[in-house]
Amino acid sequence: MKSENTPFRGGPLDGRSLPVLVGPIGHPPKWYEIPVPAHDGHPPTLHTYRREPSGYTKRLGLQRGWVYVYAPEGRERRELKWPWSKPAPRPNG
Repeated sequence: MKSENTPFRGGPLDGRSLPVLVGPIGHPPKWYEIPVPAHDGHPPTLHTYRREPSGYTKRLGLQRGWVYVYAPEGRERRELKWPWSKPAPRPNG
């Protein structure tokens, strides 16, 4: 598999570039998670990074590459919304 050196911004990996495996179309994953084991019985910490475009060229507006930006709130959870699905029940009614 191919890998690409991808820079990280913010969080514990700020300023580093790590090799990240790319998919079949050449993009790294949308989220990069780093588990950090804890000591003294505390729960482990999970640092998450979100993939964003690193910039665009001036002349043609082509994307230059990717960068991972620290997301302290964690990974966003999304629900699939199919046209035939029932709406989610509301809390008071």
